Parts: sequence; structure tokens; C-alpha cells
Amino acid sequence: MWKTNLKVLLIAAIVLGFYTTIAQIIPQLQSAVPEVLDLTAGVTPEVLIPAGEALFDGAGACTACHGLGTRAPNLRTDHAGEGTIGQRCGDRKPGMDCKAYLYESLSQPAEYLVDGFTAIMPDARRQLSAEQIWAISAYLQDRGGEVTVTAADIQQGGGGATEPAAAVAATFSPTTDPMQLLTQNACLGCHGINGILIPIGPSFDGIGARLTADQIRRDILDPNAEVSDGFEQFAGMMPVDFGQKLSAQQLEAMVQFLAGRR
Repeated sequence: MWKTNLKVLLIAAIVLGFYTTIAQIIPQLQSAVPEVLDLTAGVTPEVLIPAGEALFDGAGACTACHGLGTRAPNLRTDHAGEGTIGQRCGDRKPGMDCKAYLYESLSQPAEYLVDGFTAIMPDARRQLSAEQIWAISAYLQDRGGEVTVTAADIQQGGGGATEPAAAVAATFSPTTDPMQLLTQNACLGCHGINGILIPIGPSFDGIGARLTADQIRRDILDPNAEVSDGFEQFAGMMPVDFGQKLSAQQLEAMVQFLAGRR
């Protein structure tokens, strides 16, 4: 009997060791969590600029659209011969200086649209604090311009935005129209539909033939649970708070709409 038990334990140890080795080999994909900024009264551009750059490249997911220059103006380099964002931001909206324009563009992106682009950008206050938005604004100002974001702006917080972040996050749009929901929640900024190809997320065309309704629902609520083949480099970019942003009726409207696209 003891020989049998020994064999069972040996086999279990071998199997456990095998799968532990496999788990260590598989690349681990991790969501970018917005860094909590501790910006004191003496904050300087030297602190704000690198913090803003890290957010721009990471948790803010800005490069998904603003690094390509196709679905949103390129914020890294020149756009349409108007110079870099730090050079052109002060002339974008009449009566609004550079830093105010940048903060509004992040917190109320539909207020002013650059010619040739549509309103696909979500309100950054859904995932970033006022301090983080100001840090990104300072980083963008530094792209060819003078950084004028100060400690006073940080302490003021909202930059004149009409709604605090908590109110924005808690507000449900009443619509259950799936296309409106996809547009309002910036889904079409990363996922193509009706023949439009966007190389950031899987196309919604034919998604009902690839995934079940349960799988689609899971991917909306827990987008990092499983990453689609070919899109690993964009893992962690999709917001994880749709469970709070959508009502149950809105979620099901989106799920059934997508499941029906075969």
C-alpha cells in the first residue's frame, strides 16, 4: 500500500512541478494602474513633466489614439503643419490659454473638436484624478511650449470643469441604444465596426460568431481576463469600470447587439 501511495505522491509532485514551470514561462499581462501622485504646494515642472509622460504612455492610454495621428491629432509631433501640441495649444480655442485648453480637452473632450475628428475620447476624469490630468497637461505643454501649470492649479483641482470626477463616474446615460453606448463609451476608438479596421482591439464585425454572449459580457466587465490573440501589446488599455459606468439594461443591450453581429 505504501508503495502505491508513494507513486501517487510522486506523480502529483511531477504534475505540479510541470504546470508550475509552464506558469512561469507564460508572459504575465498586467493592467496599468494610474499612479497616485503626491503633489505638494512646491511642485515644479521637473516633477510634473515626467509624471505626466508616464501617465500619457501608461494608465492614461493616450498613445492609443494620439500617437497615430489618424483618429485623433498626434500629440507627440507636428499636426497639420501647426507645430507640436505645446506650440499650438494656446491658439486652439479663442479666449482660452494653453493649459486651460489642455485640461478641458482631457476632462470635457466634446467641448471642442479639432476639424476632421469625431468625439470618441472619453472623459479622463473617469479614471484619472485632477492632479494626474494636470500632470499630463504639463507634459503636453512641454512638447514645444512653456510649462505654465503651477501648484495653484493643482490645489484648485478641477480647472473649471463643471462636474467632479465622482459625479461623472456615477452618472448613467439614459440611452439603451447600443450604437450610442458604443460611441459614448469610446469603444469605437479601439474596435472597428461596419468594415472600419482599427489595429488596437478586435473588430466588432463578426464578433457574435467568435464569442458567445457570456464571453462578450465577461470581456466587457473584466477585459483583462483573456486577451485576444494578436492584441497582447494593448493589454491593460481597456477600462475595467464598465460595471460601474453601465446600468444592467445598458450592458445587456450592448451584449445582445454584439452577439448578434455574425
